[in-house]
Amino acid sequence: MSQTFNDKLKVLQKTYMKMGINVSDQIYQSIKAFTENDQKLAAEIVNRDSKVNDEEVDLEKEALNLIALRQPVASNFRSIITLLKASSDLERIGDHASSIARETLRINTESRIPEVNEAINQMALKIRGMLESSLDAYVHSDQEAAKLVAQEDILIDKKFVLAKNLIVSEMEKNSDKIELATIYLMVVRYLERIGDHIVNLSEWIVYNATGKIVELNPGKIEPELIAKELKNNPK
Repeated sequence: MSQTFNDKLKVLQKTYMKMGINVSDQIYQSIKAFTENDQKLAAEIVNRDSKVNDEEVDLEKEALNLIALRQPVASNFRSIITLLKASSDLERIGDHASSIARETLRINTESRIPEVNEAINQMALKIRGMLESSLDAYVHSDQEAAKLVAQEDILIDKKFVLAKNLIVSEMEKNSDKIELATIYLMVVRYLERIGDHIVNLSEWIVYNATGKIVELNPGKIEPELIAKELKNNPK
């Protein structure tokens, strides 16, 4: 394959990595805005959401042009498909982060649930670590590292269930916080979905290396795994 193709592919890969870094920061900022009730920051996040969307659209256009003009061989074709699919997952992660910011704007009280805030912060910290490890696995074409990242999603699912239980308990104790608790439920659900998209990133890394479509989501591979994890380690 020509040097021109390789150069263009490297540009696309750099764009993808930039998207990943931006999305990781978007997660951090959206959780900060939510837990600290920073309405100004939440509004800024919502207004900036189009940036990641635009990056994904630009990457898609360039990738499709590269396929059309260069007609790459199988391995290089997989590299482009991986970028297309993985960048779409990054864009969805950004959408979920923006949705968390929108939930912040819906809250009409400064009241918060400190115990759940801590659970949300822990979920977000773990998720950002997974995302950054996924980006590192992509850079090094390390499918084994990607698989390890995917396995960590069971911890996100567990944290989601525990956070949801805390929220429901708060709703039962304080009827005046039902609306607030409902927003909390949406936020932890968005974080859980982000975890699933990070698993997808790992699956695309494996596809890029092997040409095989694999299922790496531990909760889908073994549906009873979350219940087992909660039973063995309920905290």
